[in-house]
Amino acid sequence: MTTTFARVRTSWIGAGAALVVLVLDILTKGWAVSALSDGRDIHIIWTLHLALTRNDGMAFSTGTNVGPFIGMLAIVVIGILLLTMRKQSNVVSLIATGCIIGGATGNVLDRVFRGSGFMGGAVVDFIDFRWWPVFNVADIGIVCGAIAVAFNMITTKPETSEGNH
Repeated sequence: MTTTFARVRTSWIGAGAALVVLVLDILTKGWAVSALSDGRDIHIIWTLHLALTRNDGMAFSTGTNVGPFIGMLAIVVIGILLLTMRKQSNVVSLIATGCIIGGATGNVLDRVFRGSGFMGGAVVDFIDFRWWPVFNVADIGIVCGAIAVAFNMITTKPETSEGNH
């Protein structure tokens, strides 16, 4: 019973990470739509610019006709990650999984609310290095979370149960 309580309690760590990424994504996309809709381009440093684009496809603006499929697939992945997060006890895995969930949720919300028809919306992107595809905070959460999960899987020893020989 203590183990179940500990896992439920630690899953709040992942939920917190998801919420942070989601809130930052919503706030920054709201700002980008408000401040950059007129075509304005803000140069930050070196090749970093803030310029509004909309992506109705998938990664790197490919697959422009598969947006609804990508949105539904993302919902399935979010559900699977939520279920697996309940079984995790490693803090790095929890935070990384939460970042992926928060980012995927942010992009799904764009597909649901920033267009017409079923999943007909486009994802708002605005971080532009000029030599890399334009992206957003949700994408940062997804990529950093995936890298952290992979790194954690490589560097963490698997748990063994000593009672099963």
